Order: sequence, then C-alpha cells, then structure tokens
Amino acid sequence: MGTTYHIRYVTADPRHDSEQLQERVDGLLAQINSQMSTYDPQSELSRFNSKLTTEPVVVSRSLENVVARALAIAEETDGLLDVTVGPLVNLWSFGPQQRPESVPTAVELEAAMKMTGYRHLTVENHQLQKSIPELYVDLSTIAKGYAVDRVARLLEQMEIQNYLVEIGGEMRIKGSKPGNQPWRIAIEKPDATQRAAQRIVEINNAAIATSGDYRNYFEEDGQRYSHIIDPRTGKPIQHNLVSVTVITDNCMDADAYATALTVMGPEQALTFAEQKGLAVMLITRENDAFKEYTSTAFQPYLQ
Repeated sequence: MGTTYHIRYVTADPRHDSEQLQERVDGLLAQINSQMSTYDPQSELSRFNSKLTTEPVVVSRSLENVVARALAIAEETDGLLDVTVGPLVNLWSFGPQQRPESVPTAVELEAAMKMTGYRHLTVENHQLQKSIPELYVDLSTIAKGYAVDRVARLLEQMEIQNYLVEIGGEMRIKGSKPGNQPWRIAIEKPDATQRAAQRIVEINNAAIATSGDYRNYFEEDGQRYSHIIDPRTGKPIQHNLVSVTVITDNCMDADAYATALTVMGPEQALTFAEQKGLAVMLITRENDAFKEYTSTAFQPYLQ
C-alpha cells in the first residue's frame, strides 16, 4: 500500500503477545496487498488490469466486496468516486508509473478520458468485467479503509475490545485507552509546511478518515496541481476545499466518502453530508487562512 500502519490495543490477557499479533496482522495485510495492490504486478487486481479483454474474470470475495462498495458509492456520488481514473492519475504523474511532473496535453487528456468511467466496470457472481479492454482499476481510495476494517475484525476475533488501528492515516477505534480514557484523535491542519493539529476529537467505536490535497501535489508555471482528480474533467481539483474528514461506522466507507467529498468542493460536500447524515468536517483555504465547516452529525465530536 506504500504506507505504514500503527496499532495500539489494551489487554490483560497474556495470550495477546504483540509479536504474535504482528505476525497475524502482517499476514493479513500481505494477503490484501496480493489482492488489491496496483504496485504489485502479480496482484489479483494488477492481473485483471493487464488483461486486455472484456471477458469476466473470477476474483476473490474480498476484491469483489471492495469493488462492489466502490461502485455503489460511485452511484451515490454521481461518479465522483471513480476507481477507474487510474490512467488520469498516472497521466498527471501521481500513480505507480513514475513519470516527470508535467501538465498533459489536450490530446493526451482526451485519450486517457476515453479509458475511464466506472460504468465500464461491473461485478457479479464473484466476477469482475470491463466493457472496454483498457480499463484500469485503482482501489487506493477505498482499499486502505477496507484493510483497517479487516485488521479491526482480526483483533475482535482475538477478543481484543479496546484498540486503535491506523493504516496510512485512516483509523478505526473501539473502546478506551488504559484508565478508561477515551481515544483522542488529532485532525491535521492542512498545511504542507508544518505538522500541527487543527482539531482533536474523541471517538469510541467508529472509523475516521481524512482526505486532503496539501501533501501530494506539484506546481508548474505558478499553477498548483493536486493528486485528487475530478473524473468529470480529468483534471486535478481546483476549488478551495483542502481537507475532508469523515467519521462513520466502518473505515472503508469513511475512506471512500472522504475522497468523493473532496472532489465535490465545499458547498456540494456539505449538502451531500447533510442529505446522507454523514459526520463530516471540511477545511477550506480562504484568504490565506483555514476555515472549518461541519455537518450536523459531526457536531457531537466538537464537544
């Protein structure tokens, strides 16, 4: 996944040896990587991407579930979560295909747009199918969240009920810290020049994910280009929404919604969050200052 993970848990049970637990977690993450990584050419997803065919391909239940959820959220968000924008991400220099940071030509952009679109991807009966052979699926907007959920489930199967699981900044939290203290999570200030907390929230039995464009970007001729691509234009987002935090029951949804809402921009994102009852905090950059907007469902976390 090209990132780190971090687990904290509370137990009085001597069976919960941290080295044994790490072995099991590493094994689980290696399995998920072998299914969904675009960096591993031998992963299940990479093999599907490399098959230039429109024939259905049998896949694991895990990959099927993640793609199905990604497509469901794509429908909900009018395609603003689109796991097929990989050719555009690569074209803009942000994908696993390392290329010089440069603005693509109109011809290159049009060619890449023809190879994208979530409606060209279907999943049914443990099979993935694409309607255009060149379609390329990248699950980086949802698979980390799924991995967090799977690690949390592993801990619960081991009867660990108080934990914090974090993979690449996406988290799932349950129970409390020692001394019955709540888990306190810092939402980062979206400032590329420093690491500081914008706000601290206390969470019990929920997942939290943040999407932002303030770390991964490049500049050319005074113009800033974010790694977050708007599937409607094929270009990086250009509005002033710089960070979106979502709190939900599971991390897969939090991860995916955070990306989709970032693409939407502040007004549409807040409207969507209210309609769906999502707990969302948006941070915009206005007149060289950061401004917060929160949905009604997020208000309890501000106490």
